[in-house]
Amino acid sequence: MQYKEDPNEDTEWNDILRDFGILPPKDEPKDETEEMVLRLQKEAEVKPYERMTLKELNEAEDDFDEDDMKALEMYRQQRLQEWKILQKRQKYGDLREISGEQYVKEVTNAQKDVWVVIHLYRSSIPMCLLVNQHLSLLARKFPEIKFIKAIVNSCIQNYHDRCLPTIFVYRNGQIKGRFIGSLFVVTELEWKLAQVGAIETDLEESPKQNITDMMMSSVRNALSRQESTLLSS
Repeated sequence: MQYKEDPNEDTEWNDILRDFGILPPKDEPKDETEEMVLRLQKEAEVKPYERMTLKELNEAEDDFDEDDMKALEMYRQQRLQEWKILQKRQKYGDLREISGEQYVKEVTNAQKDVWVVIHLYRSSIPMCLLVNQHLSLLARKFPEIKFIKAIVNSCIQNYHDRCLPTIFVYRNGQIKGRFIGSLFVVTELEWKLAQVGAIETDLEESPKQNITDMMMSSVRNALSRQESTLLSS
């Protein structure tokens, strides 16, 4: 049986045959590191227009071919949508104070499809001050929502203190929700706003249930300690 050598094998005989042109040049081993770098560079390649502002895109249209123009138009629409969403989300972002005279303009006649959360409060009631703190936090978390507060007497005369704090949620001039009374934690208020559709929350369940469970657990523990004390005495 005749032995047949691998033409790519490193032997003196193969080298002689290559020198005489009988065998083709040996394939050079590929540099895997270099190949990886080239592949990553290709994947990270960014079209020139993807680094441009909307103004620069308009000015550079003459420099693009037909394929670029199609991609450019799709990219421009995407950028416009992102810009509109960003503008909408950054519209508010804080808890503003208004007077009763501004109620109709700022609340009832607010911009179309904007959710408005208004807190009627009295500064002499601690729970009202706590709710204002909650609303300030939520205003920063949900800047697309209009969070405002107003001293109750400037909006409604002879409003009972037992009904404070009072929160109304409006959209397109219609009351979508009302919360009256204590709200001990900010997540409870966030959950309530999500329930009426004003915001989207990542909370999976009502925090109020957790608070109730904690209070009941504390009561049970206190009763258990009291019972143990009575039995030992």
